[in-house]
Amino acid sequence: KAQAETGEIKGHYLNVTAPTCEQMLQRAEYAKELNMPIVMHDYLTAGFTANTTLARWCRDNGLLLHIHRAMHAVIDRQKNHGIHFRVLAKCLRMSGGDHIHTGTVVGKLEGERGITMGFVDLLRENYVEQDKSR
Repeated sequence: KAQAETGEIKGHYLNVTAPTCEQMLQRAEYAKELNMPIVMHDYLTAGFTANTTLARWCRDNGLLLHIHRAMHAVIDRQKNHGIHFRVLAKCLRMSGGDHIHTGTVVGKLEGERGITMGFVDLLRENYVEQDKSR
């Protein structure tokens, strides 16, 4: 209805995150039956093995895999311990994610511009020069 009223393309990323890989794949199959072009997965809460399983399923079934980063701040925003989001993002890409929330320089997911753009470059480029400010 909204698409018809506005003329804008509307979309929805069906979240297929589940407590087990079996349930996750059932949800992904349901999304496919609904002709959803993209599914969403919370890769930190579900785990990298589940993410790789879903990524392979998506490749085999023609769907894109959007990655949500729920829980990332607990891991990557601690000053004295944790894993930097650059590492998490690269691991995500290596495990098969097509695209990921990287944050933004304004709004709810606000972060420092240089650092946020560093995440974006890392995910887009084949090679990124070392720049510790980003």
